[in-house]
Amino acid sequence: MNIRFLFLAVGLLASAVQAAGPQSMATVDRATWPAKLDSSAAFDTASRAEILMFAKALLASETSDEAALKQQLGVKPVNLDSLQTVRQRFWARLLQNYQLAVVNCTNRTAFCPAVTDLAGLRQQAVSAFTAPLMAPEFAAWAQSSEAFHRRYLNEQLRLAALFPKISSEIGLFSALEHNGDELADRQFLLTFDDGPTAVNGNSEHVLAALREHQLSAIFYVLGSNLQARQQKTSVAALQTLYAGQCVGMHGWEHKSHSQWAEWQSSVSRTTALVQQTLPESYVAWFRPPYGQRLADSGSFFQQQQLHVGLWNIDSQDWSNKVSADAAGQRVLTLMLLWRRGVILFHDIHNKAQVAVPWLLQASQGSGLNWQGCHDYR
Repeated sequence: MNIRFLFLAVGLLASAVQAAGPQSMATVDRATWPAKLDSSAAFDTASRAEILMFAKALLASETSDEAALKQQLGVKPVNLDSLQTVRQRFWARLLQNYQLAVVNCTNRTAFCPAVTDLAGLRQQAVSAFTAPLMAPEFAAWAQSSEAFHRRYLNEQLRLAALFPKISSEIGLFSALEHNGDELADRQFLLTFDDGPTAVNGNSEHVLAALREHQLSAIFYVLGSNLQARQQKTSVAALQTLYAGQCVGMHGWEHKSHSQWAEWQSSVSRTTALVQQTLPESYVAWFRPPYGQRLADSGSFFQQQQLHVGLWNIDSQDWSNKVSADAAGQRVLTLMLLWRRGVILFHDIHNKAQVAVPWLLQASQGSGLNWQGCHDYR
């Protein structure tokens, strides 16, 4: 075999492996939760429950050795230092979130024991779901939630096991990178990747849903898609399409920007096109496809005056293993768990136009706040 062809084949294989996700995606049936999220107190009760259930899964995962983790996560290399870093970050966030969620507890509300430190949280993760403490009406939810958090934790630990050799949203490389953890409690930002679609496609449906609810989002567009749409319509039509919204860059093509030799050109070309075409909607945010970027890319983004926009709540709406309903319910559960964040949807797929209105309806009155896209810094 020609040696050049061999290197090319190996490179393509590596890229495919990096883009591959877990074998199963975490989904949950929110209909098993026995109450509506129609008040701040109701949101906090459900939040405490999801925090404790995820803590239970996280605690159990600490007993797995390297061999067990390789089998469990479906990976050959396991970066144990990265895994430990992510686990510690999760515990710190869980403790902070639980303490926020317990502030207005009363003796008559569920999942309310006071927790002052990490040891107390770990103890509650063990005891909160025992029969004497958990009311019967939570039994169906507990079964669904436990399975969800076990699979969701595996998704996150898989990313951690591969990081930083395979970069992703699980870790940050510089102060220019943001994933939503920096937002205030109960504050969330909607984002959509890979658009725009062809005329009268899913992008229009998603944008119409946002305008109906008077919300804004960041749309991370592919330069090639934006150019193709402009050629089919006009600059004026694109400006009307994205009026009141924000448009960031997703690269010229949907390729890993940690593997692509032309990644810098991809970023700069797309940035120039968005600035020229959509000056009112342009925001200085770049989102790397798959979350993959080089560890030392910060200096380039600083020169380009760009921030890197990652996420901490993934709808997985791109996957054929996740329905539109499941994507919405997954997102709502992760909002209860993390209590803040950047939510990832895709407007090129038809699931967001179903999942987002459901999500807005299901969380109405819960006291959460939707971040205006132009206010995200």
